[in-house]
Amino acid sequence: MTSISDDVTVGGEHSSPPAVELIDITKRFGQIAACDRVNLTLHNGKIHGILGENGAGKSTLMKVLIGLVLPDAGQIRLHGRTVQITDPIDAAAHGIAMVHQHFSLVEALTVWENVALGDVGRLDHRHVRDRVGEISEHYGLHINPDDRISDLSAGMRQRVEIIKCLRRDPQVLVFDEPTSVLSPSESEFLFAALRRVVTEEGKAVALVSHKLPEILSVTDEVTIMRDGRVVQSGVTSGTDANTLARAMVGRDVVLRREHAAFGVLDSSIPTTTTTTTTVASQQPAAATPALRLVDLHVQSRDGRVLLDGLTLDVFPGEIVGVAGVEDNGQRTLGDVLSSLTTLESGRVEVGGVAIATGKAGAMARAGVGVIPEDRHDSGCVLDFTVAENLFIADPERVARRGLMSAAAMRKKADELITKFSINCTGANAPMWTLSGGNQQRVVMARELSHSPKVLVAAQPTHGLDVGAIEYMSEQLRSAAQSGVGVLLISTELEEILDLSDRIIVIFNGRIVGEMAKGDVDVDRLGMLMGGAGVAHE
Repeated sequence: MTSISDDVTVGGEHSSPPAVELIDITKRFGQIAACDRVNLTLHNGKIHGILGENGAGKSTLMKVLIGLVLPDAGQIRLHGRTVQITDPIDAAAHGIAMVHQHFSLVEALTVWENVALGDVGRLDHRHVRDRVGEISEHYGLHINPDDRISDLSAGMRQRVEIIKCLRRDPQVLVFDEPTSVLSPSESEFLFAALRRVVTEEGKAVALVSHKLPEILSVTDEVTIMRDGRVVQSGVTSGTDANTLARAMVGRDVVLRREHAAFGVLDSSIPTTTTTTTTVASQQPAAATPALRLVDLHVQSRDGRVLLDGLTLDVFPGEIVGVAGVEDNGQRTLGDVLSSLTTLESGRVEVGGVAIATGKAGAMARAGVGVIPEDRHDSGCVLDFTVAENLFIADPERVARRGLMSAAAMRKKADELITKFSINCTGANAPMWTLSGGNQQRVVMARELSHSPKVLVAAQPTHGLDVGAIEYMSEQLRSAAQSGVGVLLISTELEEILDLSDRIIVIFNGRIVGEMAKGDVDVDRLGMLMGGAGVAHE
């Protein structure tokens, strides 16, 4: 790896002007320098990876490129010519498009209607629908143009965002965590198609990602940011995961957790040739489960089966990992345990006591803490302060004589900010000013401060950088060690393998296999996640 000042052309391979040059880009928000004289070069026919912890400045830099943020200083050059980009429409006119990590879709509209939003002139719906089909097929995204957004999973919604971007045939594409809600096979399809288009059409691509194997296998060049500055940049083939991790966080990362964070299966996990998919629990027969789920059944409004007889026990002090490909009932299971969905039939018990489902606050009062799948959708309120988010679910904790006490809330919030190492300007800081990792720490702090009997962690490290992933993993382990029963729901198999004491596999809303950690057969686990060997009725 070399510094960017020594390697602007990355080894002198490029004779034509770069597609994009960001030169000494500086952007401040108050006293915080989000970008401090940052340089970045994107070349035609190359995929450039951009790495950094949450809050490192990479998203701000990309927003400067597409006109969402105006820089305080610096230049933007496109194909050797200095330009001013004042807004996303201006960026689009220059052939720049971005696929954002967080969705900007209208749920009441269909896929093709969302793709057509912003079109000028007479709408040819047949042409738009056909074009959506062509793009989805070409990129392996496979989606029905007539599906309504409200009926789609997170992974399918991400596909719509990608199609919206690609439909306008940009020459410079920015992808912000494009695979964060895609399955491994979906990610492979996407990147294979992306590589083909980059090579054949000469597009320049910036890929913001926290997945090190993804960066190492997909990109040609890589730039690492830390604290608003570029710390390293160069050719991807000249580096490795350990070097990238060290540059990202400024220290060595523990190898075991590093594997989980980067999506690398730990070779120390034993495999077995056993064909049995169910392994008896290691818990004493007389122990009362912290959480017991008995024959859960849930259907969608249109009659689709979401949970189909799901039965599961989680004992105090253990982490049970729920492995499965996106949209196999995980979201519904989390909603049931968040009091957002009512069971058609079945029973939920906490500490041996049956709890009503779909009744606001019932699960929380029974001792169930939840880190939701989408922290922005149901985990926090971005326009509220950190303190308000910490006590939004239980205002009585900071009430005096029936009224909220600002002083009490601020004092207790300061204690939690210190205990959970939340990086913010104070208890009154708006939630939107925090990085994704620190927003997740607020959610974690709120749920653990209630001393729960059960902690449901749904995709707890989604979109987080390596340092934040390491911290969240430590907190989940610590919660289990304190006697909390932890239900870990994740589509990241490596995360499941790293953290879980026991692993169950969910497919089409049913538990189709179970393995103790010491008896994991990785090949069998992967087959079960894909539905192979599962009896179909």
